[in-house]
Parts: sequence; C-alpha cells; structure tokens
Amino acid sequence: MTLINEKKVTLETEIRNFLTSTANNFDTLKYLYNTTPENFVASQTPIYYSGPYWDNEEIVAIMKAVLSGQWITSGESVHKFEEQFSKQFNIKHSVMVNSGSSANLVMVGAVKKYLEWQDNDEIILSVVGFPTTLAPILQHNLKPVFIDIELNSLNFDLELIEEKITNKTKAIFLSPVLGNPPNMDRLLTICEKYNLQLLLDNCDSLGSTWQGQYLNEYAIASSCSFYPAHHISTGEGGMVSSNVKEIVSIVRSLAYWGRDCYCVGAANLLPCGTCGNRFDRWLPDYDGIVDHKYIFTNIGYNLKPLDLQGAIGLVQLKKFAEIDRKRRYSKQRLQTILEQYVEGIRVPNELPKAETCWFGTPIICPDRESKRSLVEYFEQNKIQTRNYFAGNILLQPAYKHLEQAANYPNANIVLDRVFFIGAAPHYHEKIFDYVEKLLIAK
Repeated sequence: MTLINEKKVTLETEIRNFLTSTANNFDTLKYLYNTTPENFVASQTPIYYSGPYWDNEEIVAIMKAVLSGQWITSGESVHKFEEQFSKQFNIKHSVMVNSGSSANLVMVGAVKKYLEWQDNDEIILSVVGFPTTLAPILQHNLKPVFIDIELNSLNFDLELIEEKITNKTKAIFLSPVLGNPPNMDRLLTICEKYNLQLLLDNCDSLGSTWQGQYLNEYAIASSCSFYPAHHISTGEGGMVSSNVKEIVSIVRSLAYWGRDCYCVGAANLLPCGTCGNRFDRWLPDYDGIVDHKYIFTNIGYNLKPLDLQGAIGLVQLKKFAEIDRKRRYSKQRLQTILEQYVEGIRVPNELPKAETCWFGTPIICPDRESKRSLVEYFEQNKIQTRNYFAGNILLQPAYKHLEQAANYPNANIVLDRVFFIGAAPHYHEKIFDYVEKLLIAK
C-alpha cells in the first residue's frame, strides 16, 4: 500500500473513531429529529414532515471531502455524482447546481436558448404549486399560461390544456403534486399533437415512474432538488438532466458564470484542458492567445455546489431504493389511518400506470373549518403540517399582477381545504401507532 493510501485509510479510521466517540450510536442519524423507535416519545417528540435520511456514512463523506479532497467548490465528487445520478435515473447528462430553484432557472434558460424561443413565447403550467416553477419563466421573459387543477389528484386539469394552446405555445412545464404524476399518456399525446416540449420540475417527484419509466425520461429536460425535505439530500443542491448534450452544456455554462469552458472534475487540473487546446485564439475580435477558461458565451451566474455536496450525493444514491420503498409505505400507512378515522377527508391515489415516490401525504378536507381544525390538532400534537405550497399562485403578492385568481375556481379551494403531512422514510410503527391513537381520540 502506498503512503498516500495509508494516510487515507488512517484519516477515515480517525473520522470514524471521532464519530463513535461523540455519539453512543452514530448510525441513529439515519432517523434524524429523534424519531427512532428507541427514543421516540409519543406527544413529546416532534414528527417532522421530512428531513435528510442520513447516517454516519454521509458524515464520513463530508469530512473526507473537506479534509482530503482537492476541491472545496465543485470538483471530482460533484462530477462523479453527476455521472452516477444520470446512470441511476436513465438519463445521459446531468449538471449539479446549488439548489433545485437554481436548477429550474438555468434549465429554462438553456432550453430557451437551445430551441431559440423568443421573448413572450408561452409556457403552460399549473396555477397551483411552488413559486420556483413559475419564476424562471418570468425571469427569462417568457409568458406563463396557467391551467386550473382538478380536485382528484390536485394536478393541472389535462382537459383544459388544449383550449389554452396558441401559435406561441412552446412547452408544458409539469410539476407532479407531491410526486404523483398525472395521466402521462394523455399529456404526451397533447405534446405530440401540438409539437410542444415537456419540461419537468422533478423536485418533488424524483423516482416516480409511469409505465416503468422515470418521469425524467419523458422530458426534454428535468430539474431536481436536494434540499433536506426532498427524496435525497445534500443539504442544499439541485440537478438538471437531459438526453440533449447541448442543453446540459448551456446549463453548465449558465451555472458557471457563463463561461465557455466545459472542463469538469480532474480535467480542471490539466494544463491543456479537456479540449487539448486551452490556450488559443478564442476571441474572434482579438488576435492574441487567450485562456479558454476566461471565454464567456452566456450571461450567467455562479450557482456551483460544494464538492462535499457531491460526496454526500454519492452516498445518498446508494440508499435511494430504500428511501423510495419507505416513502411509499409511509404514505400508504398514513392514508389507511386517515381515511379510517377522519370523516370526510380524502387522500389522493396514484393512477394505475404510476408508481409514486411520495414527497408527502396529501389531505383534501371537505371545507375550510375541517382543515383548520385538523391542522391545528396535528400541530398541537407535534405532527408537522404544510400547505399545498402557495395555493393559487395568483393570490400571492409577487404574482397577483399576472392574472385574476378568480379565473381558477378549483385552485382557489386549495388554501381552504388542502394540506399535507409527511411520507418520510424515517417513519416507523411507533409513529404510525401514535397517529392512529391520536385520531381515534379526536
């Protein structure tokens, strides 16, 4: 064994010894927020709607990346994570960025440039959701065209889409509700009929499938979030994926200051770069030799992740099958309990061709008062709840100028009647038993 390898083994041993010395059992980090069977106390321990599904392996990866890695910012670990993420979710190319919101921002910008969309071209999307699906459309001078939701799944109503399509419509931006896809056959038929692209905000639906294929396989480009609440977490972080290499190249440029250089990972250390021609006459209006790393072809940002986030991501990918299975089980258990003991509520189901990796357990109440009462009861008993995000986005101060909220009657029901609790992989039988006893006593 070389001296370098011996030092790496010693470092890892020292890290593990440190972790062991600072916790009785550091593996219990897999059940964050004190929700393990060993230490969960009914009515005392908070039940958070989600959280990072980490154990000591993520902590070791962080410390190794910081103490023995060659990069602090995006480097070899991020590059490996991009490759492994693409492989795991059956997509050719991926770029990691610093958040899911940033992923949406650069994805929309890259697709607009690649397909040569013009300002004020139209993008169709649900009027209910999280603002960072809508914001990039506006930020890239495109026009959002809203679709009301249907109340079975809470997804946008596919039967309303065609009447909104014009000669300026370029794409449909799908964001499945809490991971649950709409009828993808119908949606894809509409896209094909009108020659529209499908964009996917996959931040809440990583791992969800339709007819055995991941949702991202149906889209020209997709985004993903690694925020702590999401299916896998790197603390913060996001990803853009596509089978179109040029789209991903534009995404990387936009996220890396707009530069033309496409070196990643260890290639950044090569004196000649990936292209083998790093120093050349790169500028058409300048006859001198220029370093390709300082050529800028886009007006970009700095949205790079840290390399330690890539190291965490590599560990998280190994756990994804377990996370998927446990999220599905948590939702099913909670749905059974809720529908048995809470009169009048409804929990949406997935369609027959879908397998949903649930972000949360959606609850549709019969009226405003029943929602208020149930949310209050959960929160008072330390079960965390969340709104279905913004509700009708046109009610929000930042977006109310776009259109009248009254045009979307089903969306206006959301804040009155809809909320969700978790479907987290951390949940276990003591939690399910507590929720059941709590609802029996209500």
